Amino acid sequence: MSPLSALLWMIGGGAAFAYWNAARAAAERAGALGRNACQAAGVIWLDQSVHASGLRLCRGEDGWLGFERSFRFEYSHDGIDRHVGRLVLRKGKLVSFVGPVAPPATLVDPH
Repeated sequence: MSPLSALLWMIGGGAAFAYWNAARAAAERAGALGRNACQAAGVIWLDQSVHASGLRLCRGEDGWLGFERSFRFEYSHDGIDRHVGRLVLRKGKLVSFVGPVAPPATLVDPH
């Protein structure tokens, strides 16, 4: 193996590791966000996991290209029904969320 091909293999391996590491970090962040949203809404977070559902290249607010990762998770109000929640992360920041929301505070009539 020539030194040039060894260098190319190392660069490729480093890039693959960086991609895998970023994907795992995004999945952990999405899991924490989904779990916290379910807890705040008082619903059951099913399967204790999120599932990657999309990946696309997009330009961020800073003008740099980066990945936008979509995830889905499931939750239930009573343990019998199942609902799908979705969230989108861009550079680890939540940019879109569809899922359980906390119930509105009850209004007290002053009369």
